[in-house]
Amino acid sequence: AAGITSMKRTDVPGLATRDDGRWDYPALSLPALPADAPRPYSDSNTAEVHHADLRRLLLPAPAGATVDKKLDGGWVDIARYAAEYGKDDRAALTQRLKDSALRHLTARGWTMPDGTSSRVYLLQFNSVAYSTEFHDRLFEDGSLPLAPTGTDEPAFDEDWASDAGAEFTTVRAYSEAEPYGAEQVRHGYVLAGDTLALVVQSRKGKAGTEAVPFHQTLILQDQLLG
Repeated sequence: AAGITSMKRTDVPGLATRDDGRWDYPALSLPALPADAPRPYSDSNTAEVHHADLRRLLLPAPAGATVDKKLDGGWVDIARYAAEYGKDDRAALTQRLKDSALRHLTARGWTMPDGTSSRVYLLQFNSVAYSTEFHDRLFEDGSLPLAPTGTDEPAFDEDWASDAGAEFTTVRAYSEAEPYGAEQVRHGYVLAGDTLALVVQSRKGKAGTEAVPFHQTLILQDQLLG
């Protein structure tokens, strides 16, 4: 009995917490703000501007991940973001971003041991009007967004809970439905004031991507922005 009570609950046979598929992200905290700068949704920040360094608001990679050296949490150019979409859409998307008062663009990518590849992009605009316009134009052909590379037609993620997002943000989640090709792609957007996030996950093979870590990644990035 003494031996059992001295053990952590998760080390006791039969009492360990069942693995639900979530990834082991580091403890998250909001970065410090410049002096006298308000949070994005405070009463004194009607423009909903994120004053913190955008790179510090980017979700870190979880434990066990192999980080993409080209997407290491630093600044990236528009061409790298546009490469997430089909070749036929990149030129128009690039021009749209050049015309939309984009201030900053940062990204992080990693691959998990099971082969799931993740990319997270944060796009910060000069105002919430510009971020909202760019977000809405991604959906200009209807309720479904511009398709990312690797999928012809995204579908609504039926497992996504509509109330899972932070209070002042808009989150949309999509999952490539079966039958998909060589890989399955899941992606989602977070619109948070002057900033838009894109989260993309893909994995080759019949097993496809898992919903739980995708939702977890989207929620955590949303919380950092909200």
